[in-house]
Amino acid sequence: MKTRPILMAVTLVCAMTGSMPTAAQDHPAAGAAAEHPATAARPATAEHPQRAGDILVVAAGAGGLETFVAMVEAAGLSGRFEGKGPFTVFAPADAAFADMPADRFDALMKPANRARLAGLLAYHVLPGVIRAADMKTMKATNISGRDLSIIVTPEGVTVDQARIIRADLAAANGIIHVVDRVLAPTEGAMSPAAHKPKDHPAH
Repeated sequence: MKTRPILMAVTLVCAMTGSMPTAAQDHPAAGAAAEHPATAARPATAEHPQRAGDILVVAAGAGGLETFVAMVEAAGLSGRFEGKGPFTVFAPADAAFADMPADRFDALMKPANRARLAGLLAYHVLPGVIRAADMKTMKATNISGRDLSIIVTPEGVTVDQARIIRADLAAANGIIHVVDRVLAPTEGAMSPAAHKPKDHPAH
């Protein structure tokens, strides 16, 4: 007579299984996600997830910014670029640093010139977040207190004559735009100054 309880148990399991919803293929949200208009409208978000990491982490993983990351580390600014922000960073591509005169590049990487290197990097940083879609021909003041000239044309966007070649690499504490030239501050812009804002990376 033990077979009766067993049969009842099997029947109960089958009934529960039949009443449960099937896999995600029948879930309305799953089907809708594939056709959601917002998904197709934001391909950059899929490639560069929002708040995936700080500026230095995103730069290190973007490819083509290895020299920029190395210079940030050599200048002792890693902690600043990992800070609260937000910042807009015009990061020169590796090829842009390769175009610098070798003697100038080597001099900047010497420990004795750490402050000058920090000044150069800070020249490439704006306070706040400016996405490519929000850019217009204008002057934008960097965190050193000096103006950068942003020019928008049908051919693209330039910042102090450096062309943006990759835009909107989103980070948790800002955004990165990759440029094809190293921005060229004056000697004064590359020197440390006591009046620099408190959020200046060189502090």
